[in-house]
Amino acid sequence: MVRLTKESLYELLKSRFPEGFLKLRELPDPKEFKDLQKAARRIADAIRRGEKIAIIGDYDVDGVVSSVLMQEFFDAVGHRVTIEIPNRFRDGYGINSKIVDRIEADLIITVDNGIGAHDAAQRCRERGIDLIITDHHTPPEILPEAYAIVNPKQQGCSFPYSEICGAQVAWFLTAQLKRELSLNFDLKRSLDLVALAIVADVMPLRHINRSLVQAGLQMVERSHRPAIRFLRDSLKKNRIGSDDLAFGIAPIINSAGRMEDARIAFDFLLSKDLFEASIYYSRLLALNAERRAEERRVLEEARRSVGEERVIVAVGDDWNEGVVGIVAARLAEEYGRPAIVLTKSREGYLKGSGRSPDGVDLYALLHGTKDLLIGFGGHKKAAGVSLDPLHLETFRKELEGLAANLHGECGGEDPHILGELPFQEVDWELIDILQQFAPYGEGNPLPKFLAREVEVLEWREVGEKGEHLLLTLRQNGVVFKGIFFRSTYHQRPPKVDIVYHPARNEFNNSVNIQLFISEIR
Repeated sequence: MVRLTKESLYELLKSRFPEGFLKLRELPDPKEFKDLQKAARRIADAIRRGEKIAIIGDYDVDGVVSSVLMQEFFDAVGHRVTIEIPNRFRDGYGINSKIVDRIEADLIITVDNGIGAHDAAQRCRERGIDLIITDHHTPPEILPEAYAIVNPKQQGCSFPYSEICGAQVAWFLTAQLKRELSLNFDLKRSLDLVALAIVADVMPLRHINRSLVQAGLQMVERSHRPAIRFLRDSLKKNRIGSDDLAFGIAPIINSAGRMEDARIAFDFLLSKDLFEASIYYSRLLALNAERRAEERRVLEEARRSVGEERVIVAVGDDWNEGVVGIVAARLAEEYGRPAIVLTKSREGYLKGSGRSPDGVDLYALLHGTKDLLIGFGGHKKAAGVSLDPLHLETFRKELEGLAANLHGECGGEDPHILGELPFQEVDWELIDILQQFAPYGEGNPLPKFLAREVEVLEWREVGEKGEHLLLTLRQNGVVFKGIFFRSTYHQRPPKVDIVYHPARNEFNNSVNIQLFISEIR
């Protein structure tokens, strides 16, 4: 493994961005989306004529944020709209004919869903409702019949970046609506939520995504939005990074849709003051605690079914539908293989979610088994799926064959380990270099480094159940504190090799460099 210096690391990270860094003023024109101008004109006409408009969102962070963006825009216009966020347990995913039947509207707009909703589109036509679909998920071979479809992945769309989230599509739609209506509406004030959606939906942090997240993080630090102010105060940090969005905020927002109803998260983000935000936040924290407990149970049970297969398929009878996606992500991370976690639905079929590590196209795998499935949808790294229990074993076998033919063996060495970086290279200059290429995430993975023959001076289990390790480490006379989250190591060795990432750590008004450890060898 190559031995790195600060200079060689800088060049390595710079090579990730051959296109350079995009600025906000260089964002593509919204009209480059296929059908977006058509959609904006129809919505503008509906506003002028006072028509009834309904928004159908989704129950994850991206869908909730998309719904909030639309609500705030229509509030600014002064046009009342109906917001429907499907309940995971009662309604299932996205718009469907039952939801259409309970809505009184002249125009329905979906955000972060609808690209495969043929039945709902048909029901809209039968009821004389115009349907505008805005989505970012991979389109099926045949699209629903709608008034307009705005999706960067559809054929004929000239928008230059296809890997964006639903909230970005909604944000670009509001940008075009601002033009259509000659409205004085500050699009930048929404970037705090847009950044949250991009990070939570694991979009590649390149091109426009990177610039929007950077601007959004700056907005988070100064936002007057009561919910964001409350979250910012709760984190107790002077600087907010993409990791804070991904691991500190997104799980709490997501817990509402996973455990009860995403409307709680929607109302939290739209809180009018800090008192109202505190009430909703307390409810979200309680739901998140429930989610974590259920996640631990399901993960423990799901691990028992993992063998040597290329694609993990874990099935349970009573697993909460709201946590199977998280458990699939944990399994994919632990085993370096695609993981699909299924549970029995109320209707009697198997329903769940899949996650995939880098280099494995989960959507392509599921598409290869589509004849066995009741339904599926998503993208390369995350997807939802449902099937008849009678087809389960055939489903497993076909996935294995497809994984072998299309992708070969999964797993192996972590591709994000950039090289060997001794402690003597870790200083504030290095931290500044790493910060230049932040934010890190999908498409711009967090750099990891190997340090060999590290002395263990302190080894302490911390956390509710001792699930984390707090370490003091020394290499060639240089000492750092380290933390290893969700560690499975219990015995203290005198020396170790570690995989780590150094980062700025602020605690009790002191600032230091801490090592975040992902592997002990």
